[in-house]
Amino acid sequence: MDSVFGNLGVVGLAVALTAVLLVGIKGGGKIKPLGWWPCLILGMLAGSAYAAAGGLFSVVPELIGDGLDLAQGMIPGLGMGAIALTLAIVIFFKKLTTRQVALSGIVFWYVAAGAGGVWSTVADAIANLGDKVA
Repeated sequence: MDSVFGNLGVVGLAVALTAVLLVGIKGGGKIKPLGWWPCLILGMLAGSAYAAAGGLFSVVPELIGDGLDLAQGMIPGLGMGAIALTLAIVIFFKKLTTRQVALSGIVFWYVAAGAGGVWSTVADAIANLGDKVA
C-alpha cells in the first residue's frame, strides 16, 4: 500500500474534490473556509478529475460542451482560445464569491484544455498523474 487511503482512483478523486469544494467553501469546522486561490485551483483539478472519471461525472463536460456549442453558434468563428481568455478575464477582474470562482475554474479547465497550448499540456499531466494515483 503506497497511500494513506489505499486505491483512491480517479472517480474517488473526483468525489473527494467535490466534497472539499462543497463543504470547504462555507467552512465552519476546524479548518478555515477556502480562499480565492484554493477554490480556483481545486475547481480546475476537479474539472480534470471529472473529465477523466466519466460516467456520472460526464454530465459536467456535456453541459459545458453544449454551452460552448451555443456560444460558437451565436458568434461564428469564435474559437476555444478566445473563450478561455474571456473566462480568465472574467475570473480575474469580476468580483466573484469563492463558490463562483470554484465553478468558473471547472468551466475554465474544460475550455482551456480544449483550446490546446499550455493548458492542454497541463491537463494531460494531471490526467497522467490521476492514472498513477489510481
